[in-house]
Amino acid sequence: MSIIVTGSIATDYLMKYPGHFREHILADQEKLSVSFLVEEKAMSRGGVGPNIAYSLALLGQRPRLMGAAGQDFGDYRAWLEAQGVDTSLTVAFPDEFTATFTVITDLDQNQIAGFHAGAMSRARELSFRGLNPAEIDLVIISPNDPVGMLKYAVECRELGIKFIFDPSQQLARFDGAQVLAGMADAYALTVNDYELELVKSKTGLDEAGILDRVGLLAVTRGAEGASLMSKTRRVDVPVAKPRAIADPTGVGDAFRSGLITGLVRGYPWEVAGRLGALAAAYCLEQVGTMNHRYTVAEFVERYRENFGDAVELKDLLGNK
Repeated sequence: MSIIVTGSIATDYLMKYPGHFREHILADQEKLSVSFLVEEKAMSRGGVGPNIAYSLALLGQRPRLMGAAGQDFGDYRAWLEAQGVDTSLTVAFPDEFTATFTVITDLDQNQIAGFHAGAMSRARELSFRGLNPAEIDLVIISPNDPVGMLKYAVECRELGIKFIFDPSQQLARFDGAQVLAGMADAYALTVNDYELELVKSKTGLDEAGILDRVGLLAVTRGAEGASLMSKTRRVDVPVAKPRAIADPTGVGDAFRSGLITGLVRGYPWEVAGRLGALAAAYCLEQVGTMNHRYTVAEFVERYRENFGDAVELKDLLGNK
């Protein structure tokens, strides 16, 4: 199976604030000027593209990462390859630095984040043209250079490549017309519950209108699980129970990796959603987006613990 993951490639700086943001943000004030003294700081490899690709590799896939990095990407590339991620479609631009993501998380798991694009702005220079569409099972277009994301959607449509449009953090940069252009004829649209409302607000569409344009709408709802919807059916998926709650950063990306694994293998939606839920739980248990680890056998056993019979996963287990 050939899965291409497009998305930002970044270095993450993760910080924890031992309080509650809500106690310091005044809703009745027009201006905001606030500073938080953090007690913990960690640096790790990140970016939405590698986050998704990493968990896909843990689940037995050999994803191809397509993204733009900088002159400092050498060690990161070698590490990704060692984890089972194919980086042959990733370009390291010698006159740029890899993007930087900074996030502060409070005790309620609320987050305030900032992102410096760096080399990510060059992602628009990459293209699916020249690749063989017949050899690509699925593409996910995740947060990246906004121009590049819309370009990839156009190319996938024109080349007949099945794709998931995953705008999430870049919804703030898109207007309604751009959101509509990105999701047009997509195999799936993936968002969280807040982002779904933002999509509705920007496009003027309700869920039925969105489902006129995409085959599948996947909505994550935090502790309330996730929902997978088409015109004719809806599947609500529960969360997998985490053994600890360390850091929510990257949890949505991990969910997408499990969901994609189930979809490309042709599993029922219920199973694909549970794969996403469990992949998300593993990520939630560690600080950083790619510090969780498991074998496929361990994953299947924990799936059984959370959801019961795992007979559908026999072929997944057989690959290892």
